[in-house]
Amino acid sequence: MRASDIMRRSFATVKPEAPLLEALHLLLETNQRGLPVLDDEGALVGIIAEGDFLHRRELGVTYPEGCWLEWLLGKQEGELARERTRGLRVEAVMSRHPVCVDENATIDAVVKEMDVYQISQVPVLRKRKVVGIVGRMQMLTALASCLGEPGRA
Repeated sequence: MRASDIMRRSFATVKPEAPLLEALHLLLETNQRGLPVLDDEGALVGIIAEGDFLHRRELGVTYPEGCWLEWLLGKQEGELARERTRGLRVEAVMSRHPVCVDENATIDAVVKEMDVYQISQVPVLRKRKVVGIVGRMQMLTALASCLGEPGRA
């Protein structure tokens, strides 16, 4: 099996200049673990993943103790750090060198990349363009399919 056999072909992407909160809402709506960040020509320039929203100390943004998500989404108005976070763009926090695989990569190779870099999904490329995403859920679905079919190991 190859990455192209199991990849998710329908997925959301985001532009580098998109507001950070727009990306957060898109992640939640699509149930993706990360969003490929594409420039105006459709080239992959980064990825913004769940962890990028949880670790912002390097930007000088720290969240108050308690429910940081409510604070981030604006449940309490007027705090300087929250306003600064709301003004951030995807390009400020995205990973600029995402781990990717070619569409012809074997599933073993995909698993190895995910294990080595401790990530839960990878963009799948065809001629440097993102054509899919392979995540653990797609791998589990493929495994279940294989186990359910007679004659397949």
